[in-house]
Amino acid sequence: MKRNFSRLMRSAGVVGLVAASPAFAQDQAAPQSAAASTSQPSSDGEIIVTANKRSENINKVGLSITAVSGEALESRKVTSLEDIASVVPGLAFASSTANTPIFTLRGVGFNESSLGVYPAVSVYLDQTPLPFPVMASHTAFDLERVEVLKGPQGTLFGQNSTGGAINYIAAKPTSAFEAGGDISYGRFNQVDGNAFISGPITQNLRFRLAGTALHADDWQKSYTRNDKLGEQEYYAGRFLLDWTPADTVRFALNINGWRDKSDPQAQQLVLKFGQIPAFAKPELLNYPFAPDNARAADWSTGALRPRADRKFFQAALRSDIDLSDDLTLTSLTSYDDYKQDQVTDGDGMNLIVFDLERNDGYIHSFNQELRLANDQSGTFRWILGANYEKSTTFENQVLRYIDSTNYNPNNLFINASGVTNKQKIENYAFFGNAEYKLTEELTLKGAARYTKSRNNANICGYAAGDGNVADLFNLLGSLLGSVPFTPIGNTDCYSLNENNVPGEPYIRTLKEDNVSWRVGLDYQVTPQTLVYANASRGYKAGSYPSLAAATYTALSPVTQESVTAYEAGVKTQLFDRMVSLNFAAFYYDYRDKQIRGKTPDPIFGILDVLVNVPKSRIQGAEADVTFRPVEGLTIAAAGTYLDSKVKRYTGVNVIGVNNDFSGDPLPFTPKWSGSLNVDYKVEMPDGGAPFVGFTIAGRSASDATLGGRRITFPASPATILKPGVDYIYKIDGYTTVDGRIGYVARDERWRVSLWAKNIFNRYYWTNVIPANDNSARFAGRPATYGVTVGFNFR
Repeated sequence: MKRNFSRLMRSAGVVGLVAASPAFAQDQAAPQSAAASTSQPSSDGEIIVTANKRSENINKVGLSITAVSGEALESRKVTSLEDIASVVPGLAFASSTANTPIFTLRGVGFNESSLGVYPAVSVYLDQTPLPFPVMASHTAFDLERVEVLKGPQGTLFGQNSTGGAINYIAAKPTSAFEAGGDISYGRFNQVDGNAFISGPITQNLRFRLAGTALHADDWQKSYTRNDKLGEQEYYAGRFLLDWTPADTVRFALNINGWRDKSDPQAQQLVLKFGQIPAFAKPELLNYPFAPDNARAADWSTGALRPRADRKFFQAALRSDIDLSDDLTLTSLTSYDDYKQDQVTDGDGMNLIVFDLERNDGYIHSFNQELRLANDQSGTFRWILGANYEKSTTFENQVLRYIDSTNYNPNNLFINASGVTNKQKIENYAFFGNAEYKLTEELTLKGAARYTKSRNNANICGYAAGDGNVADLFNLLGSLLGSVPFTPIGNTDCYSLNENNVPGEPYIRTLKEDNVSWRVGLDYQVTPQTLVYANASRGYKAGSYPSLAAATYTALSPVTQESVTAYEAGVKTQLFDRMVSLNFAAFYYDYRDKQIRGKTPDPIFGILDVLVNVPKSRIQGAEADVTFRPVEGLTIAAAGTYLDSKVKRYTGVNVIGVNNDFSGDPLPFTPKWSGSLNVDYKVEMPDGGAPFVGFTIAGRSASDATLGGRRITFPASPATILKPGVDYIYKIDGYTTVDGRIGYVARDERWRVSLWAKNIFNRYYWTNVIPANDNSARFAGRPATYGVTVGFNFR
C-alpha cells in the first residue's frame, strides 16, 4: 500500500508540474434542473449547448436540459457516476451486485445488473455513444460540460432511450498553446491528479492530450474482523486531434480509455431470509447485522475477496464535409472495447451465500452514423441520417452458495452454478428532424426515427466443475423429462429445456422494430422568455438476462419498453439577466417497463427473472432559479417532483409472494429531489480572488424494488430483520452538504482550494439487493475532504 501511495504521489507530482486544469475558471454557476443550467458561458453570459446537434443558447432550446460546466464539476470534485447523479435533480444512481451502474431519470430506468444490456438513460461522449452503462465509468475529466437531456431520446442521437441522454462534452484542442494540471490529497490517503496539454501542431492541425489518475486506501471496514476493503486505483486518458485540411472539410479524432482496479464495494447486511428454513445454517441465522455506519460492511475473504480489473478503450472519428454553403455531411464512426475480470460479494457476509467467484466479460461495439443537415440558422432547418450498430457482449459468471439453504441433501448439496451469456446485437436506424419558423416568434418541430434490432443470444447455465450440479439435473431430467437425453458432464449446460431435460444451451433470437417520434412548438414570447410544448415517444430495446437459471423459462428476454411523454415548460430571464427562472411539467405513459423481478422455483426457492410491467405512469414538475444579486455571487436552487405509479401489473415480489402491484411507485423514484448551490468570489486589487461555495442536495424516500415500502415477511425462525428496520427495501431520504473554499491567482496562474463532500457524514444508502437467503444495502460514501493545488500555463 505504501509503495502504491508513493508511486502515485510521484506521478501526481509530474501532473502538478505540468500545471492546472482548465476547470479552474471561476464562473461557478450551479446546475438548473428544469430547462437550463450551468454550462460554459459565452462572452455575453449565454450558456451554449448542443442538444439539437448544433451550438445554441440553452434558453432558446425547447427541451428539458440540465447542463453542468467543467468548472463546476472540477470545483465540486465530481468524478464518478454517483457524483453526476448528485448534481442533477431527478437523476438517481444505484450500484448493482455485478458492479454495473444503474441510472434512473425522472423515474425511468432499468434495475438490471447484467453487463450486456442497454440503459434506459443513454450516455455519449461528444455525441458518440457509450452503448453500455459500464463504459462511462471514467469519462468525467477535462470536460467543457455535461448535458443531461430529459425525456425520450433517439430522434437525434445514436441510441434509442426512454429516460433521456447524458452527453459528456470534452474540452477541445486550442489554437494557442495551453497546459494545466492539478493534484489533490484527501481522506483515506486519496491522491488524484489531472493534466492536459493543448495547442497547434500546424496551422490546420490541433491536438489535446488529457489524463486523470487516482489512488486511495481502503475506506470500508469489516465489522466482524480487522481487515479493510475499498482501495481505489484507476487512470484514464484522452487524445483529441482536430484537422481542417480545407475550409469545407473538418476531422476530429478522439481516442480515449481507462483502467480501473478498484475494489468492488461491499454491502451491509439488513435481512436474513432462509428460503428453505429447515436448512438455514446457524452461521447464517446468527450473523450480526451491519451498524448504521457508511464504512461498516462485510465480505468473503481468501479467493472470494472482492476485486476487479476493468479496461475500456474507444476510438471515434467525426468527419464534417460542407457539400455546399447550405449542406453539410457528417460521419461519426466509433469502436468500443471493454473487458472485465472481477469477483464480487452479493450477500454482505463472510459466508458464501451469494458470491460471484467469477464475473468476467467483454464488449465489442462498432457504431456508424451518417447525417445530412442544411444551414441550421435558416427558417427551415432539417437533419436526415442513419445509424448502424454491431455489438458482441459476453459474460461468464460463477455463483458460489455453499452456505445457502440450497446446499442441502434434497438438492444433492449443490454449491456452485455458472452461466455464460453471449449476445450478438445489430441495430439499424433511420431518422429525420425538422424545425420550421412559422413566424419570428413561433417554431414548429417534428422528428421521427425507425429502428430495427436483432439480438442473437446463446446462454449456457453450466455446472462450474461441481459434479453435484450435473448429478442433480441428470436426476431431474430423468424424472421430469419427456424425451431421452444424454447425461451431462461436470461442465455441460444444465438448464432444463422445453422437454425438461438438460444438455443444450439456450439459443434464441429477439427481433424488434419501432418508430420513435417527437413533435413540438416553441414560442419566443420575448427575447428573454421561451414557452415550449413537446410530445414524444421513445423505446428501449429488450435484452436477455445473465442468470444461473434452473429452466429455460427464467432465461426469457424482456421485450422493448416505450415511454410516451407530454411536456410543457417556460424559460425566462429577468432583471437584465440577474434572475434566470425555468419551469417544466410533464406526464409519461410508460408501457412494458423492464425490471429484474423474481420467480418461485419449487426446488431452488426464489430465483431472478426479467419481466415487463405492462402499464405505469409518471407525472411531475421541475423548476430552477438562478440569482446573481451582486457581482461574484451566484445562488441557484433546483427541484424535481415525481409522482410515479404502476397502473397494471400482477407478479411475484422479491420474497416470492404473488402481488398486485397496482398503485405502487416505480423503483428509484423519490417524490422530491433538489439542490441549493451558492458560490461567491471576490476580485482583489492584485487580480487574485478568494472564493467560497457550498452545495446542499437532497431527496425523499424511494423503493429499491416494486412494492418495497410495503413488503412484509412471513413469520419464520429463518427470517430475521435488522432491528429498527420495518421495510427492508425502502431507501430512506437523505440530504448531503458539500463545500469548498480557496484562492485563485491573477489570470488563474495557480489555485488552491479546500473541499469536502458529505461534510456532516450523513449515513444513507442507494440500493438494497435481494439475494437468495438475505438482503443487503449499498451505502453512500462517508465524509471525504482534501486540498487541491493547480497551475495553468498559457
